[in-house]
Amino acid sequence: MRYFELKCTAYVKRDINFRESFEKIAKYISYSMAQDEKLKKLHEKSGFKNYCFGTLYPTEAEKVYQQGKTYSVAIRSLSEEIIDILSQQLRRNINNPNLQLLETTKKSHPQRFIRELYTVTPTITTIDKNLFWTVGKDSDILRLQRQLHDNLEKKYKRFYGEEIEPIQNFIQLLEIKNQKPQIIEFSKDGKKIKLFGNKFKIIPHEDEISQKLAFVAMGAGLGEKNAFGGGFCVKREIR
Repeated sequence: MRYFELKCTAYVKRDINFRESFEKIAKYISYSMAQDEKLKKLHEKSGFKNYCFGTLYPTEAEKVYQQGKTYSVAIRSLSEEIIDILSQQLRRNINNPNLQLLETTKKSHPQRFIRELYTVTPTITTIDKNLFWTVGKDSDILRLQRQLHDNLEKKYKRFYGEEIEPIQNFIQLLEIKNQKPQIIEFSKDGKKIKLFGNKFKIIPHEDEISQKLAFVAMGAGLGEKNAFGGGFCVKREIR
């Protein structure tokens, strides 16, 4: 197993508030995908998009990315083809009013034992129609863990085309790192939509399937709405 990553240098054309940055990056990526016929079909199709992205880095103290400065952003996918096409299309998207990706560097990451996962962006988990699992709204941690596990299992089966038989939930320990819900905002049909999520520290189990699912979280994102910036992870490994 491998996931693939683009380390991108992004030039900011106008000031971007941190909360708005998820939508700006998501739209930049989706527009770039739409310029390739194969990726356009993937993005228009319902279901998993097989990629995720992080925030612009470094974060500014005032939480506003400043016009005229450059930042880095990472895009990951289990699919090398998606990353290869994006590496070309992202730099061709020169008419975006907010961003310009100037340079992309591709890296390939083989599977290694994951000791800990940390979510850098809010992890979105829907527990009912238009209702998200958040601190204070739902105290059922086991339900949260089950949905996170099931989501990764579906991603694995969809991408690799094979069944797996977990012996347990991939999560051994889950720690919620935020006291208040974390928010991703985007616009749809002229309306502001808010996605409420959480940031986690997760210790995966050590068995083979749990480690595979933790690796999928790194390559495709944890939880839902990954194409909007949800569930981007970093890890600690045992080398």
